[in-house]
Amino acid sequence: MTKRNIYLEDIPLDEARAKLAAALAQAGKAGALPGERLPLTEALGRVTAEPVRAARSSPHFHCAAMDGYAVEAARTASARETQALPLRLGVDAFPVNTGDPLPENTNAVIMIEHVNQADETTLLIYASVAPWQHVRLMGEDMVATETVLQLNHQLRPVDLGALAGCGHDSVLVRRRPRVHIIPTGSELLPHDVEPARGQLTEYNSLILSGQAREAGGEAQVSDIIGDDEALLRQALAGALADEPDLILALSGSSAGAHDFTAAAIGALGEVLAHGIAVRPGHPVIIGMAAGIPIIGVPGYPVSAALTGELLVLPLIRRWLGLAEPQPATLEAFSTRKISSPIGDDDFVRVALAEIDGRIRATPLQRGAGVITSLVRADGLAHIPRFHEGVDRGGVLKVAPYQPLSAILETVMVMGSHDPMLDLLATHLRLRSAAGRLVSVNVGSIGGLIALRRGEAHVAGCHLFEPDSGTYNLRHLRTYLRDEPALLLTFAHREQGLMLPEGNPLGITSIADLRRARYVNRQRGAGTRVLFDYLLAQHDISPDDIAGYEREEFTHLAVAAAVADGIGDCGMGLRAAAEAMSLDFIGLTWERFDLAIPRRHLENAGVKALLEALRDEDFKRELGAQSGYRSDETGNVVV
Repeated sequence: MTKRNIYLEDIPLDEARAKLAAALAQAGKAGALPGERLPLTEALGRVTAEPVRAARSSPHFHCAAMDGYAVEAARTASARETQALPLRLGVDAFPVNTGDPLPENTNAVIMIEHVNQADETTLLIYASVAPWQHVRLMGEDMVATETVLQLNHQLRPVDLGALAGCGHDSVLVRRRPRVHIIPTGSELLPHDVEPARGQLTEYNSLILSGQAREAGGEAQVSDIIGDDEALLRQALAGALADEPDLILALSGSSAGAHDFTAAAIGALGEVLAHGIAVRPGHPVIIGMAAGIPIIGVPGYPVSAALTGELLVLPLIRRWLGLAEPQPATLEAFSTRKISSPIGDDDFVRVALAEIDGRIRATPLQRGAGVITSLVRADGLAHIPRFHEGVDRGGVLKVAPYQPLSAILETVMVMGSHDPMLDLLATHLRLRSAAGRLVSVNVGSIGGLIALRRGEAHVAGCHLFEPDSGTYNLRHLRTYLRDEPALLLTFAHREQGLMLPEGNPLGITSIADLRRARYVNRQRGAGTRVLFDYLLAQHDISPDDIAGYEREEFTHLAVAAAVADGIGDCGMGLRAAAEAMSLDFIGLTWERFDLAIPRRHLENAGVKALLEALRDEDFKRELGAQSGYRSDETGNVVV
């Protein structure tokens, strides 16, 4: 039997950071990196490695601040509004443009609009001027030897202009920290190679290298190393010989039989910590070898990204001489109960929107392998250790990824899943650069409940009502009985049975599902309501359907389960079946509606959303999608 690894420990995040800081200090690597001189044209965003003093004054001569005439101020003392003073051109007054050096023996400028010309050689003025009026004095901006920029200052475009203005054409900046990244895993392939079944695309190196570069470092990614301890040791030794500032070993940090990172680091140096009390991302490894820190990063992408945020980015900023930023946080009210392990710092990615004057935070899918939660997150909520979680409606401290202005413009759509909501989001962006649609899939009934609780602006729903043969009206009255609401059509969609290519079981109707493994939608989903109705129409009990209890939360998830052989059939949209190259038997066309409480109709984002929904270009593009009709899109139902 292959021996499994175990965690050496599971220590708090602050303790892990302290251990790493102590090891860096012992190795003499705790401070900022030395400098390198760069031309100003290449220095944007870099960090100064020394104070920068003006090499010359700016301006380095007295110069005119206005277009007009340079004069000696004392010569104008007798000028009166009732008694013009003549000045001789070239003798008493000298033409100057803004920025020109003052002629000798002059110390003021008369604005051109305050002068009358008596003849070709004589000017008339009607008021005296004070010494140095409308003059930029030498050194007014910067004086030679004056400190212009301090040490450890990140250079902005205006800083480059100031440096050039005071006589510099180059600047000493911190060397970029060098990060060497080693992806590991026999199942992994480079992102530009199409994976076969059982193989996975390696993309954590893109995430971690991007984080490093965005923070101001440099990143080098090695070839993927298979699950072999000797090969990993060899790769680590090669990286150490290159003397980077930091080495990241991606995956292989957990407790599986093929997780060799801790052993490989221990063979070359010392493991300082294996296991940190954070969620997600427990199996982080921190080690040192040859005076170089090595971090073993968990393989799941959400864990990997969080490890980068919590450990890698603070290191890079320290080496650049920058303080670790204290991210601005906002208070948001959770739309769901969040349970947290009491001994961990729990980090939850959330979608954010302002609804009824409060910022609402909706937790996104929490699996450590769900990379879309990284893409869709508007912020990162932190639930500290020794807290068991947050109740629905409880306050979360959230570090936002989006500016507050974008959050305030967000339209939160909860309810049933429809892929074409993404198309609507695109058309919303085309109409308004600030317009954002965030869609969270909670099922049709879940969406109506979210509206009732004030957790969404819009709910997508397609709840079939057998008594009337229509959709959504009774449910709207049931769940929003005290809330005046608008119901309007998003689209008509074709629902049917999604089957493996070639339909090997020969399924032709609902009646054939007694001999198939079915993949169901979650309770409260409109597709589940419709399916239960069709079962009743065929006098079939849910107990007769193998797999009835297996639930997925989107049409595409059902289609993926059928394509992967987990089930023989599922119910969903034609578009989802075609996306996964499945066969499809159409059963019915349904109406998919959007429910909007009327109090939200004055919301700027909702207004823009309705304009996009009714736009002819959007309706034309929507109707061209397989399994969709848009002839009633935007029509008010009630």
